[in-house]
Amino acid sequence: MLIPVLLLIAGLVILIFGANYMVEGASALAKKFNISDLAIGLTVVAFGTSAPELVVNTFAALQGHQDIVFGNVLGSNNFNLFIILGITGLIVPLAVQSSTVWKEIPISFLAVVILYFLVNDNFLFGSEASVLGQMDGLILLMFFGLFLFYVYKQLKSDPTETEIKLPHLSNLKIGIYIIGGLGGLVYGGHLVVNNAVELAQFFGISEKIIGLTVVAAGTSLPELATSLVAALKKNSDIAVGNIIGSNIFNIFLILGVSSVLKPIGFDPLFNLDLYILGGGTIFLFLAMFIGNPKKIDRWQAAAKLFFYLGYMTYMVLREL
Repeated sequence: MLIPVLLLIAGLVILIFGANYMVEGASALAKKFNISDLAIGLTVVAFGTSAPELVVNTFAALQGHQDIVFGNVLGSNNFNLFIILGITGLIVPLAVQSSTVWKEIPISFLAVVILYFLVNDNFLFGSEASVLGQMDGLILLMFFGLFLFYVYKQLKSDPTETEIKLPHLSNLKIGIYIIGGLGGLVYGGHLVVNNAVELAQFFGISEKIIGLTVVAAGTSLPELATSLVAALKKNSDIAVGNIIGSNIFNIFLILGVSSVLKPIGFDPLFNLDLYILGGGTIFLFLAMFIGNPKKIDRWQAAAKLFFYLGYMTYMVLREL
C-alpha cells in the first residue's frame, strides 16, 4: 500500500513541476518570436495551469478509467469552489470585480448546465447509456473557443491585466524546460492514474471516490497555491478570477479534449456532484448581494468550506 501512495504523491509533484517548467520555457520561446504578453497569457500560461488535469484525464480516458475522468474534473471544480475559496476567504474577505460577478460566474454556471445536458442521454433523452461522445467534446471545445475570445476582448479593454512576468532564458534552457516539462507531465500523469487505480482496488473503494478526492485535490494544488498567495497579498481579484477561470477551463477544455480522444461513459451518480457544483456557483453569485456587496465574507467562505468537507466525509464513509 505504501508504494502506490508514495508513487501517487511523486506523480502529482512531477506533474506540477513539469507544468511550471513547460510554461516558463514555452513563454520564453514565444517572447523570442515577439508574441505579445496577451497572446502568451491566453495560450501558454492558461493552458499550462490546466496541464495537470488535462494530462491525467488524457491517460484516464485512453485507459478506460471513465470515473477518474469525471471525478477529476468535477472534484477539482468543487474543490476550487468550496475548499480553495473557503480557505482564502477565511484568510481575508475576497472582493470580486463586476465583470466576474455578471459575466465569469454566469459563464461557469452555463458550463455546468451544458455539461449536464450533454452527459445525461439516458435520463433526458431515453438513450440506452449516458456518454460524453466525440460530438459532445467538439461542442465543449467550441464553447471553450468562445470563452477564449471573451477573455481576449476583456484583456484588450484593460491593458494592465495583460502584463505577465516572462523568464529570460537561453535557447538551451528553453529547450530543456520545454522537453523536460512535457516529459514530467507525461510521466507524472502516468504515475497518478495507475497508482490511483491501484489504491482504489486495494481499499475496495470506487475510482469515482479516488477521482473526486485524491486526484482532484492533487491536480488543484497549483490553483490553491496561486489563490493563497494572491489572498495574502490582498490581490483578491486574482484569487477569485483564478478559480472561476479554472472551473470553466476544466469543463470546456479538459472534458472536451478527453471526450474527443475517446467517448467517455457517464455514471449518473456524478449528477449529485453536478448539482453541488451548480448550487455552489449560484450561492457564490448570490453571495455578491448578501452582506457586503461584491465580496465573499468570512462567514460565507466558512459555510462553503464546512459544507463540502461534510459532503466529502459522507461520501468516503459511505464507501468504507
